[in-house]
Amino acid sequence: MSTWSIAGTLTPIPATEHTELVAEPVAKVLATLGEPVGLVEIDPELADTAQFCATYSSPLSASANCVVVAGKRAGQTRYAAALVLATTRADVNNVIRRRLDVRKASFAPMAEAVELTGMEYGGITPIGLPEEWPILVDKAVADSPELVIGSGLRKSKLLVTGAALAALPGAEVIEGLAR
Repeated sequence: MSTWSIAGTLTPIPATEHTELVAEPVAKVLATLGEPVGLVEIDPELADTAQFCATYSSPLSASANCVVVAGKRAGQTRYAAALVLATTRADVNNVIRRRLDVRKASFAPMAEAVELTGMEYGGITPIGLPEEWPILVDKAVADSPELVIGSGLRKSKLLVTGAALAALPGAEVIEGLAR
């Protein structure tokens, strides 16, 4: 997609041509995606979804948030990334807990999420996550024609299609992942 209607007041550029604006693990994967990914540079202080949308006139309904969830089973920590629309919340205690096959699941601590992903907190994205992690994608995200997601850094955002996210290695589209 060459024109992104969700960019608001920002002018998108091709992400593959500006990998200096994304986290290193994200840069390594961008070229392998099957379709174009847009990139917008932003003020890092305005990276939180609500502030980003309000400042840059991007619709909240077109933003997706990626959260890192952890749970333990037999002394081993299991991780997953969950991708849900910003207008919803990930169902950590039921859907994600069952998918991870753990007794209790919760958001991974900030320092742990940052260390394991190689990304900045508030910019974590499903693109470039550790290969062994499942990427749980809410069906509403997968069905979205255009989405704004993190870039791994707070100073930019990626513009992608839900289909591109659903096609990521390790991605599983789940109906009812979000509430």
